[in-house]
Amino acid sequence: MAKDKTAYVCENCGQESVKWLGKCPACNQWGTMKEIKIGPSPSSSRGKSLSLSTQQRPTPQQLHNIETSSEPRIDMGDSELNRVLGGGLVPGSLVLLGGEPGIGKSTLTLQTVLQLQNRRILYISGEESARQIKLRADRLGPRNEGLYILCETSLEQIFQHIEEMKPDLVVIDSIQTIQTETVESSAGSLTQIRECAAALLRYAKTGGVSILLIGHINKEGTLAGPKVLEHIVDVVLQFEGDQHHLYRILRSIKNRFGSTSELGIYEMRHDGLRQVSNPSELLLTDNREGLSGVAISCSMEGVRPFLIETQALVSTAAYGTAQRSTTGFDGRRLNMLLAVLEKRVGFKLAQKDVFLNIAGGLRVADPAIDLSVIAAVLSSNGDMPIEGDVCMAGEVGLSGEIRPVSRIEQRIAEAEKLGFKRILIPAHNMNGLNKEQYKIELVPVRRVVEAVRELFG
Repeated sequence: MAKDKTAYVCENCGQESVKWLGKCPACNQWGTMKEIKIGPSPSSSRGKSLSLSTQQRPTPQQLHNIETSSEPRIDMGDSELNRVLGGGLVPGSLVLLGGEPGIGKSTLTLQTVLQLQNRRILYISGEESARQIKLRADRLGPRNEGLYILCETSLEQIFQHIEEMKPDLVVIDSIQTIQTETVESSAGSLTQIRECAAALLRYAKTGGVSILLIGHINKEGTLAGPKVLEHIVDVVLQFEGDQHHLYRILRSIKNRFGSTSELGIYEMRHDGLRQVSNPSELLLTDNREGLSGVAISCSMEGVRPFLIETQALVSTAAYGTAQRSTTGFDGRRLNMLLAVLEKRVGFKLAQKDVFLNIAGGLRVADPAIDLSVIAAVLSSNGDMPIEGDVCMAGEVGLSGEIRPVSRIEQRIAEAEKLGFKRILIPAHNMNGLNKEQYKIELVPVRRVVEAVRELFG
């Protein structure tokens, strides 16, 4: 009998080594090499256990002889999810959905598959019982006669059920609970996750079945398991948000079939997740009239514009050392903007606490909200409210200039649709812009000083 061999695999990047190393030579991370056992003949055993009737031996083909078909995408019945996926689910794709525990990954997936009435769906659960899934399904929505529930963790048994059922979509909740007999390690280990994901990818490509994997997030905020897991799958979606807020955000980190800049917004309710088709109306407060420290900015996520509320509070430092606190915004960028205010505009904020918050629990990285951050800080510092029918969009440079932003036409149209009367935009964005087609007043500004003069007189 052949003796089992031992290898060491980096849990961060998947680098293999015959001996243990304190530092991974590929990703330069310390303490990430984990020991795994390799069976006597893994290739032969894996081929027997994971062989599928749909697999065929590939042959080389000339590029111009390869036939491509415009196969329609699977409509998931969820406009937000379709937008993030790039128009729907591609047949034969492998999608990974990650998120923190309790954020609503299983709820989103089950709610989506309940809406697919004309397709056969196999929902495989390795964490919950069939009774638990049934109770959640009764709470979420209508019954789906084509939905089948399977509580199984063995990959070989899962493949047998898939071969017998021939579903259109397979959901696995979660990938960390699935294990194969060809690897002598516990479920959730690096080797198990890698081998199971690779086998599922081979089946998805050869069998033409779409597979949706649900993965967990570790304490560092990344997907649990080896980094190679993200390289194997076609699409990586991340479901994020604060459990104490109503809104959940679905982002696309990797997408081989579409853009990675799209964003989906949901509202968590007792009966499931509700799609937020117009987030601007929900993110804006109705009673902001007469309140200082509030500025409205038109932000972009992908090709989708929405108006967000930037809130700032400036107060005298109580303990001698000024505090800088941000929620939903980069703290280093806030420090840069405060330095611009002190150097270029003349406002002394070194001895004052500055607190900044993006309403709704959103995290925004669009540089176009720089102008609204400065406006909110100045409004709170002088206790001067900004008119409620004014919004703005502009990036602030280190010399105090207002730099142009992208997709200015969509930003203006969104502000006009929500009833705003004026919008402050960079002067460079006025080039080639037809002002006659907008009813909203366009106010071009070149420097921060001009924007302050327009807002506060």
